[in-house]
Amino acid sequence: MIFADDELDNVALLKFYEQHLVQDLLPFWNRALDKKNGGVFTCFNNAGTESISTDKYTWSQGRFVWLWARIASMISQGILRGNAVDYLDQAEKTVHFLKKYAIMESGNCAFLITESGDKKESIPGAGYDTSFYADCFVVLGFAEFGRVSRRVDIVEDALQLYNRVRQRLQTSDVRSEPYPIPEGFKAHSVPMILLNVSQQLMDTLEAMDHPQYGSMRDNCLLYMEQIMGEFAMSDHRIAEILPIQGVVPDSVLCRHVNPGHTLECMWFIMNTAAKLNRADLIDKVIPVIKKAYELGWDSNEGGLLRFVDREGGKPKGFETGDTYEALILDTWDSKLWWPHSEALYCSLLAYELSKDKEFVTLYEKTQQYVFEKFPNSDKQIGEWIQILDRKGFPLEKVVALPVKDPFHIIRNVLLIIELYADKIRKQMEAVRV
Repeated sequence: MIFADDELDNVALLKFYEQHLVQDLLPFWNRALDKKNGGVFTCFNNAGTESISTDKYTWSQGRFVWLWARIASMISQGILRGNAVDYLDQAEKTVHFLKKYAIMESGNCAFLITESGDKKESIPGAGYDTSFYADCFVVLGFAEFGRVSRRVDIVEDALQLYNRVRQRLQTSDVRSEPYPIPEGFKAHSVPMILLNVSQQLMDTLEAMDHPQYGSMRDNCLLYMEQIMGEFAMSDHRIAEILPIQGVVPDSVLCRHVNPGHTLECMWFIMNTAAKLNRADLIDKVIPVIKKAYELGWDSNEGGLLRFVDREGGKPKGFETGDTYEALILDTWDSKLWWPHSEALYCSLLAYELSKDKEFVTLYEKTQQYVFEKFPNSDKQIGEWIQILDRKGFPLEKVVALPVKDPFHIIRNVLLIIELYADKIRKQMEAVRV
């Protein structure tokens, strides 16, 4: 895709992603809706041709609420075409489904539930509430639904869940499947997800003139500074796992880099910093994005590698026998759908905020790889192939959860559409003036 900083190309970029959303992504997921109970079925094979299960991972259902509520909002604003009521109604059914079946008496969320709402153990004997990430995604969905629908009660539900998560993290009474954090270590993923959730709540609370807006704004600043202060290294890479205290061991766990995670987190920071007028944080993020591409881009085959060493290439270091370490070593050279969708939006946002033309080059090579490799060649099915091997061929392998999750691709496409719809609107207003 030709990219230049003028209105014509911005319009072409906007139309490209609108078309991709409407023609390739939404048809698949509109067929997967559970219109009876609420929510969406996500347990498909890699190609999306076969339903594996009707079970529902709370993780994905909370994300789905966010997507459908945001689409309803964008239709109402005239950014997208469609029926906003239908999207918001399905989001509301899913909110009610999650409130009734996923939230336990303890205030925690069950990780896995059946089609009709019975709780299931994702790990036999481990209980139901095995991941605080599931709770976070329910908060994310509830907060966006509350903002769009103006439902104060749902916003309060989101705040209650959010406060419960933060309390559990402070007391270490928390689990983080499918990626358990080794004892004695801290993970970049924790402040990262909390920043994402806090920023969504901040936007919602501001829109509703809620008295807790100021404290949520402070939380956003806290998590941004924690990420950049504790996990951003002197060479501009983001460390995924570090010891809580003491010398950093030369292990696979502490040496490895997750390029996609870095890119996703950096746009969290850029978005939030831009809203809070923190240009200094945006400046700090720019070299981190470039470093993630430097380490993660496969110069031989194209695309972003899943995991790399802090010096590039296959992760190195001594092995501890940790289950996450085994995942790193087993899947490091695969190419996953979600880092590439994050890279599309991150590179575009970085360019718009910095005007550094290196991000044009990074976006263009990402865009070329993505749309050659990931979209399903069978247009009757649509969506993306989610997992590829190093050479870019489909790979039947479970990543994190046995699901085909709609979140990353549609979210980033929506954010790109919002970015350029807003830019074009401002350009037109400037011309009229």
